[in-house]
Amino acid sequence: MHDIRAIRENPAAFDAALSRRGLSPVSPAILALDEARRARILEAETAQADQNRASKEVGAAKARGDQAEFERLRALVAEKKAEVARLTEDAKQKDRELEDMLLLVPNLPYPDVPDGADESDNVEIRRWGTPRAFSFAPREHFDLPAAKPGMDFETAAKLSGTRFVLLSGAMARLQRALAQFMLDLHVEEHGLAETWTPVLVKPEMMVGTGQLPKFGEDSYQTTNGWWLVPTAEVTLTNIVNDCILDEGDLPRRYVAHTQCFRSEAGSAGRDTSGMLRQHQFEKVEMVSVTRPEESDAEHARMTRCAETVLERLGLPYRTVVLCAGDMGAGARRTHDLEVWLPGQNKYREISSVSTCGDYQARRMNARYRPQDGGKPQFVHTLNGSGLAVGRTLIAVLENGQDEDGSVSLPEALWPYLRGATRITATGTLA
Repeated sequence: MHDIRAIRENPAAFDAALSRRGLSPVSPAILALDEARRARILEAETAQADQNRASKEVGAAKARGDQAEFERLRALVAEKKAEVARLTEDAKQKDRELEDMLLLVPNLPYPDVPDGADESDNVEIRRWGTPRAFSFAPREHFDLPAAKPGMDFETAAKLSGTRFVLLSGAMARLQRALAQFMLDLHVEEHGLAETWTPVLVKPEMMVGTGQLPKFGEDSYQTTNGWWLVPTAEVTLTNIVNDCILDEGDLPRRYVAHTQCFRSEAGSAGRDTSGMLRQHQFEKVEMVSVTRPEESDAEHARMTRCAETVLERLGLPYRTVVLCAGDMGAGARRTHDLEVWLPGQNKYREISSVSTCGDYQARRMNARYRPQDGGKPQFVHTLNGSGLAVGRTLIAVLENGQDEDGSVSLPEALWPYLRGATRITATGTLA
């Protein structure tokens, strides 16, 4: 959420930043509502002052026996009391309307974010690894003989419908190994605190990280009001919801492996084959909570954490900076990692690492107390996939495939698979 004072001070700059996302100016409507709210507050304060004066004069009129003046003043007190209540409630209503309006406005891109309207305008900043030259036509993951016995879309559709998968045998073991490897790397080498969180949250937690109120159609809500998390960003970031932290406790760095749930609204016809785009999937999510002056360095650090996972697995990738028009609503800057998928002959997103500034912190009222004893300030929050487990499984299968239908596995995973180094063409670990 945005600071209304910053909008008041420079509405033109605010609208100019939003225009980079392709949005029309919103400051006139925001400031008009803000002005009406402030006017009601002033009117209520004036009426309260009139009520207080009249209340003092009531006793004096009664003491001097002026019954007519006493009755007039008593009626005036009652009138002003009702007026104060009405104006106060009107101001509260306008305050709620202003908050609702601000909650719908996306974050402002940082000045260094490239301009652009969609993914075609994203800017590559580096790439790692060389895509393997195959002596045969590489297959997509769902067509690999090694994967087919343990990747059942038909049964999953019977159980749940489209965009679900049932993994078994080597595929289930591989997915579990990948998640364990990612967690160990982030905890033991990157210093993140492993955290286990719920996947059902209150609506206000979704508001805190920006999934609500605008993007509710992208997630699932239960009949009793809970929401299924689209990512552990929601739970990890909201750990500091309505908290005042000590500056010495920052940065806080969390990592969690969870199930995630997304409706995939608006994705009809996209990636319908295989398990690239699912309603239920697993992610290892990273979240950092920092002081404002540390958030840029933390963004670079988190990006490297995600890149390291791909490098240890030997998976070629590229890192891009998303343009202003392609970023998520809560981000001020986003780095996407795109892994090479030889079956599609293209790079596909496997991680997004975003810095949100104080946008989420204002929604959550998450602050820290400076060590010098100054006024509490809003923290900065960051989040990123480290990585999407199912998409990493796809990349391991496609990059490691052999002509006979088997798959050679990355050495980093061997200890997690009891020494198995490959999946045979019949779908067994060997």
